[in-house]
Amino acid sequence: MRLSDFDFHLPEENIALRPAEPRDAARLLVVQPDNPVQLIDSRVRDLPGYMRAGDVMIFNDTRVIPARLHGIRLRDGVAAKIEIMLHKREDAARWTVFARPAKKLREGDKLSFPGESGASLSAVVLAKISDGNIVIGFDVAGAVLDAAIALCGALPLPPYIAQKRPADPRDATDYQTVYARESGAVAAPTAGLHFTPELLARIDSLGVARRFVTLHVGAGTFLPVKTDDIRQHRMHAEWGVVPADLAEAVNAAKARGGRVIAVGTTSLRLLESAADEDGRLAAFSGETAIFITPGYRFRIVDLLMTNFHLPKSTLMMLVSAFAGMETMRQAYAHAIAKGYRFYSYGDSSLLMRQS
Repeated sequence: MRLSDFDFHLPEENIALRPAEPRDAARLLVVQPDNPVQLIDSRVRDLPGYMRAGDVMIFNDTRVIPARLHGIRLRDGVAAKIEIMLHKREDAARWTVFARPAKKLREGDKLSFPGESGASLSAVVLAKISDGNIVIGFDVAGAVLDAAIALCGALPLPPYIAQKRPADPRDATDYQTVYARESGAVAAPTAGLHFTPELLARIDSLGVARRFVTLHVGAGTFLPVKTDDIRQHRMHAEWGVVPADLAEAVNAAKARGGRVIAVGTTSLRLLESAADEDGRLAAFSGETAIFITPGYRFRIVDLLMTNFHLPKSTLMMLVSAFAGMETMRQAYAHAIAKGYRFYSYGDSSLLMRQS
């Protein structure tokens, strides 16, 4: 398959710069890959109408950190501006980052990042590795480092929003799910941004089990696919956890005929990473770089709630694998024609898995 198979034209006016208010007022396109394809225009607040008792709904409880740091590079007494994006935590004091300008950095360079209330954070470049990744070591570690990042960092809005407006205090709330609790992501699991406490309570009342995994979304989620032959693309690894009790609950629910509903592609990717060939889910803790493209055999997830994705992106490939390429072409053409709002702050869809 070629990269061009996942391309489409999206008018600028369809790109959302702010979320719907309230969150569950966003539109929801329900996609049933029947023959013919069924497309139902709905609202996120109507989501309980598509659930049933015995289903299990899986959410990603990662929390976005202020991962963008602006500062200076110091070398031989000469200072130069530098910007880094925290990408993946390596240990208590070391992070792999994307840097700008990355080519001018050398091992041993000292970095300094000023913050609020006189706070500052220092680091040193430890290594330059492939794909523009740089490993840096901070001068503090653990909880102390996390607190310093909170004072010195800025919220990393997606590029297609950041290019049009700066982050502001409203984003600090808008760009977190209401159930976020495990800090470590540099991008939000955006399907989850639509949920309110009231909507979650309505889902609970149906007898639908709500469970949480953690996948810390990395900045690699925004990197473009650069190979025309998609088989040559390599995903960035992200760290995640599937608790043992969740795996047991999912296996029991499926044995009873219940469905697994993944809220977001991050939840889906982690669940599929932890599944065996027989479709049983196991506890998982570690990195996943799973790359799902058409032809993949899904083992766990039956329904997927997800926002509308970038052309030629790995997530466009994933939803095409899940619901079918022709189904998603029709769904996206419908969404664009009907004025659905795209990307992180945009509307959502509920996809039924193709048989």
